[in-house]
Amino acid sequence: MAIAVHISGHQELPGVETTFTENVSARGARVLSVRRWNRNDHLSFELLPGNFRAKARVAYCERLRDDGFAVGLEFLEPAGHWVLSPLAASGNNLHG
Repeated sequence: MAIAVHISGHQELPGVETTFTENVSARGARVLSVRRWNRNDHLSFELLPGNFRAKARVAYCERLRDDGFAVGLEFLEPAGHWVLSPLAASGNNLHG
């Protein structure tokens, strides 16, 4: 599921990266990144739009065939609600 997010906290390339998820769960997400991340790096994750935020740990970082990387994130300190459509209409959502 492609959802826009901000990730930040890269040690060598500071700044906020706007990117998209490929997969999400209550415990983490797989996101695309132009940056290579190291396993166990910590970063900030923020849903766009919405109020879900989390401190996260990099579980893996895989180079993609095209430019960029697929990064597996484990949510460590989630806060807020991540409402997923079409579940939003039924009142179901992921809580951080």
